[in-house]
Amino acid sequence: MSCGDPHATDCGEVLDHLYEFLDNEMPEGDCAKLRQHLDECSPCLEKYGLEQAIKALIKRSCGCDDTPSDLRSKVLARIDSIRAGQRSTEPVVEVDPGAAHGGTGLLAAGPVVSPAE
Repeated sequence: MSCGDPHATDCGEVLDHLYEFLDNEMPEGDCAKLRQHLDECSPCLEKYGLEQAIKALIKRSCGCDDTPSDLRSKVLARIDSIRAGQRSTEPVVEVDPGAAHGGTGLLAAGPVVSPAE
């Protein structure tokens, strides 16, 4: 995405780091560059506002559920390995897609296979 106007920071770079900004996970210098871009670029500011609203809605809707500590540890370890450029050999944990429609709601390691397959 680009608004077509020249900026010190490219629109694509801003959008690539939008969640780091929303989650306060960026160094202050990078935050300042992103804030300046948002002040100058209405399409990116609109996208920021939308993502901020979605994040707030999720927090309101899911804020009272506790995350299991072992799941949190695995997710944080996976994030660290991705940032370090490594690939995990451990399978990804996925939620059974049928859970939303009366299924079991069980977690499964590896790919989830539907009964029709």
